[in-house]
Amino acid sequence: MSEPPREGGPAVAMQTEDALVTPDNPPWGVLAAVGVWLASVLLLAFLQIFAVIPYALSQGLDAQAVAEFISTDKTAILLSLVAVFPAHLLTLALVWAVVTRFGKMPFWHTLGWSWSENFGLWTSVALAVGLLILGAVLTNIFGAQETALEQMLNSSYAARLTIAALATFTAPLVEETVYRGVLYSALQRRIGAMWAITGVLILFTLVHVPQYYQNLSVVVTVGLLSLALTLVRARTGKLLPCVVIHLIFNGIQSLIIVFEPFKNLLPETKQQTQGCLAPLVAHAAQLLF
Repeated sequence: MSEPPREGGPAVAMQTEDALVTPDNPPWGVLAAVGVWLASVLLLAFLQIFAVIPYALSQGLDAQAVAEFISTDKTAILLSLVAVFPAHLLTLALVWAVVTRFGKMPFWHTLGWSWSENFGLWTSVALAVGLLILGAVLTNIFGAQETALEQMLNSSYAARLTIAALATFTAPLVEETVYRGVLYSALQRRIGAMWAITGVLILFTLVHVPQYYQNLSVVVTVGLLSLALTLVRARTGKLLPCVVIHLIFNGIQSLIIVFEPFKNLLPETKQQTQGCLAPLVAHAAQLLF
């Protein structure tokens, strides 16, 4: 005779484990989280290099001239931007593998993909707009020195469209799942919420410094954005509000970036009115993702 199934069998154990998994009690540790973060940075760097170097070398340049060529040639700049799309997709695939243990755990539930009772859609929209206005105020106070990202924007209109697409459709999801999803969740369980917020703030800001180091106001705004997003994640235990805030924050700027070159086509009175938005336009030209 076969034995009756035991009450504490593998199926029950798996159900118990699933029930204990929450965004603040993830099924991955700090080592895996830091590995995901590091991989996201390296994927961006290496895929952009692999996309641009063959084109640069095909122009018959020597090693010393390649670096300047990559930062000034509009085709090279566009290639480097397009390479961000596969880097983002591969990062999302890695996040999925870590969060779900290769399909064994639910992805969205484990990350906290839902609204909080006290922090919904309109609160998220209001906070995103407030952060954007704060960034414009800081730009107006400290000035709007040209950054590396703005140089990319000015290289071609195709670069503008590519940056706007990245900033709106992939960057918010990728960055939030990496920083506030995988990284914060593991850190807060190990070292507490306060130190986890500090760690995510530092890493998020440092990664963006190469794009914006010429402009203090933009670096400060990046830090404030990271702090606000991580505080929302800590307060609500949810990732969805963070993604929406980031999406609105980037999306408004993307619209400005896409349509700003056409301002000269407006009637003179409208151009004068638009001049009042100069700090916001200058800010948007430098802070997208």
